[in-house]
Amino acid sequence: MIGSQIALVYVTYLLASASPGPSNLAIMGVAMREGRAPALMLAAGVVTGSLCWALLAATGISTLLAAYAQALFAIKLVGGIYLLYLAFRTGRSALTPASAVASVRRVTPSYRSLYRQGMLMHLGNPKAIMSWMAIMSLGLQQGTAANVLPAIIGGCALLGVMVFGGYAILFSTSPMIAFYTKLRRWIEGALSVLFAIVGLRLLLVRL
Repeated sequence: MIGSQIALVYVTYLLASASPGPSNLAIMGVAMREGRAPALMLAAGVVTGSLCWALLAATGISTLLAAYAQALFAIKLVGGIYLLYLAFRTGRSALTPASAVASVRRVTPSYRSLYRQGMLMHLGNPKAIMSWMAIMSLGLQQGTAANVLPAIIGGCALLGVMVFGGYAILFSTSPMIAFYTKLRRWIEGALSVLFAIVGLRLLLVRL
């Protein structure tokens, strides 16, 4: 019974984390543009943000957040504005001609800023709270053994590393980088539009 319960949690988390979203799109873009190591650092930030919500859900704090509309509204506001900022930055890059990009000296990305970006992106998404509340409600029921919670958090953390790290590794391969170089402006333009759509949805759509 416990085994099937935890398996259901893992499947739910896997589907939620692997489905297209702002974090995965950002990892894909950084992997193709900057390479594997920066993308892995961004993915590490996303995993950290996910674990933060997992711990909050496990301690019941996320339930309190969900009960107070003002707290969730603040999270939506910050997350939406941040995604719109990413949309603006990506869109500006898409409008930059290839000749101008090539003439600019390559700057080594700050791993600290990439890690912070990934973490803030996930912490600013109120859907992550709801996802983890659903996961905890599936995995933690009355009379559940004490070792189930560590199994849920540890297992989901491992799945998060595999999923987000997998995106970073897959999209930093030579074929994907060549594909990005060829269609850079179209890819960045599409990412900009998607970031803008998700950001506006956070700001305008009620939870």
